[in-house]
Amino acid sequence: MAQAMEKLGGTSEEEEEEGMDMDVKEEDDEDEDGRIRAMVAGAVEIGGGGRYFLALPDLPQESGDRADAPASASGSGSGSRRSRPAEEKERTKLRERHRRAITGRILAGLRRHGNYNLRVRADINEVIAALAREAGWVVLPDGTTFPSSQVGRPAAAAAVAIPATPTATAAPPSPTPPFRGIAPAGALRTLDHPSGRLKGVFTPPISAYDGHCRSVVPVAGASRAGEKVADSSPLIGSSTDSGNDKQLMDLIPRMPERDFAGSPYVPVYVMLPLGVVNTYCELVDPDGLMEQLKKLKSIGVDGVMVDCWWGIVEAHIPQQYNWKGYMHLFQIVRDTKLKLQVVMSFHECGGKVGDDMCIPLPQWVAEIGRSNPNIYFTDSEGRCNPECLSWGVDKERVLLGRTALEVYFDFMRSFRVEFDEFFEDGTICEIEIGLGPYGELRYPSYPVRHGWRYPGIGEFQCYDSFLQKSLKKAADARGHSVWARGPHNAGSYNSQPHETGFLCDGGEYNSQYGRFFLGWYSQVLVEHGDSVLFLAKLAFDGSSIAVKISGIHWWYKTASHAAELTAGFYNPCNRDGYAPIASMLKKHGAALNFTCTELHTLDHYEDFPEAMADPEGLVWQVLNAAWDVGIPVASENALPCYDRDSYNKILESAKPLNDPDGRHLSSFTFLRLSPVLMQNHNLLEFERFVKQMHGESVPMCR
Repeated sequence: MAQAMEKLGGTSEEEEEEGMDMDVKEEDDEDEDGRIRAMVAGAVEIGGGGRYFLALPDLPQESGDRADAPASASGSGSGSRRSRPAEEKERTKLRERHRRAITGRILAGLRRHGNYNLRVRADINEVIAALAREAGWVVLPDGTTFPSSQVGRPAAAAAVAIPATPTATAAPPSPTPPFRGIAPAGALRTLDHPSGRLKGVFTPPISAYDGHCRSVVPVAGASRAGEKVADSSPLIGSSTDSGNDKQLMDLIPRMPERDFAGSPYVPVYVMLPLGVVNTYCELVDPDGLMEQLKKLKSIGVDGVMVDCWWGIVEAHIPQQYNWKGYMHLFQIVRDTKLKLQVVMSFHECGGKVGDDMCIPLPQWVAEIGRSNPNIYFTDSEGRCNPECLSWGVDKERVLLGRTALEVYFDFMRSFRVEFDEFFEDGTICEIEIGLGPYGELRYPSYPVRHGWRYPGIGEFQCYDSFLQKSLKKAADARGHSVWARGPHNAGSYNSQPHETGFLCDGGEYNSQYGRFFLGWYSQVLVEHGDSVLFLAKLAFDGSSIAVKISGIHWWYKTASHAAELTAGFYNPCNRDGYAPIASMLKKHGAALNFTCTELHTLDHYEDFPEAMADPEGLVWQVLNAAWDVGIPVASENALPCYDRDSYNKILESAKPLNDPDGRHLSSFTFLRLSPVLMQNHNLLEFERFVKQMHGESVPMCR
């Protein structure tokens, strides 16, 4: 056991000094890789109790690697390092990014299969501490480590540590307040497993029945002959540098699904097709729609969601509203005894994945935009985006004598008066207020029309004359008029963070100017939401209202969270960018509707490892930010999904296992009604999902 712990903990003072060097860190990376390998090797040696462990690939040895690096690292360090050619430095950077990606997969695998209580950004010390506790050792907050058999001897240990037994691991000391995106201390869970009762598991919950790439790998030292270890990591069975040394893999049956019978009731809604009402405000195919709605009602769906498009209702003349198509639609929905969620859609339709029609802003707004393009969001190169109005015109009388806020209010008030009977009889149960592109509260920072492709960081959208005037006013008030500009080194739509001077690790985003600019940029977003919701509460007095927040999960595992910053979410690794938004929603009693609850982090590691995405970590940060201030949280899927694995992932997020406060989603909206969903096998699977969301019993896969 002592030898195993030496593998886990051995780092010398010389290695620590080496790690502080600010040059290209080739030696540090090799030391780090060695510690990770020793750590996991020690875990395999001391595990034995039916635990799950990772099998690691060999790191590629490139021409730039030096075989004598460990020897040179152990020297006195008094001499200066030799200068390195630019090509060798670039190779070293690539190796470092490659190794960081492997480290991320190791941590994800330990959380998923080893059931270690590790946060999303756990560092190597936290991993070593978790493995040490697994081995029955006690680890104090200051790093002091000793066998549990000596708990009675050290005075400090007796007060804070609990010894571990062969069947129960040592309880860690009381955790410090979690970083944002980390589940609170109460959100830990335990799972029953044939090999024994496992430890507390870090949330966000990873489904035990995830059908993603399951395999088993033989592990030396397993507790039973022939015992194998389950794994879903893309690194298992495929080397990162070649396919010549693939490991043997066998398929295993799925683990038992979680039973949601008796869990809280979560209503399920289905988003109607974009073209259900055409551009003439006429209901398309009412008979076919009626049949589809009856099928949805028969499988237990609670209601439907529909967009009320500004570009259809007020298309030609200001303050002349045509609601006839929506009146016909709402009557059909009421006849089928379904509920209605209605979206006030002040944005353009088209250009998003799944959009099958184009609905522009009203014609009279487009005419104003042709003579004054500053009413639209604009990027640093002067390209305007007509998806929605710039928030800079919220209080500017540029819309034929009205401000944007007045235009939004008049539209909402007309809707409330026109459909009063549906509010009174409870058919309309919620109004979602569109606050930006695609109805989401964010800047249009990644427009496909301007060439953006995933996983580009996007661009800041603050270069129209009205937002520039706001920025200048803020800079003057701060006493730094030279700050009245957007960052000049933030890259382009398809840049990656490390390619920019502003958004790279240690970049200018964290400078005095960077913090000022990002603070102003995100405050404009919050103030826009605050102003529109104030008017929405007046228009829909007594009705439930909600706001959609987009799930920008790519580059979430980098320091700057670059894609979130350009979208207006000031959410770098040292700041919670969603808490101010949640507080603003709390002020108006609005619910938060969040996307991407069906996405798996490990899938993104496989498909786009360079994107450093973490949708699960983002979901739990945003949900906890909302729950912490006590507002309802709803959700919807970001992409179409019809399979059980995606539904199970949604269920895990909707109803966290063993949450001490019993928190759960207030509703879920499925995107969207289509002929594919109506296919018999898809409809049966969806019916099963609806029953589970309602807390009903369904046949379980064993």
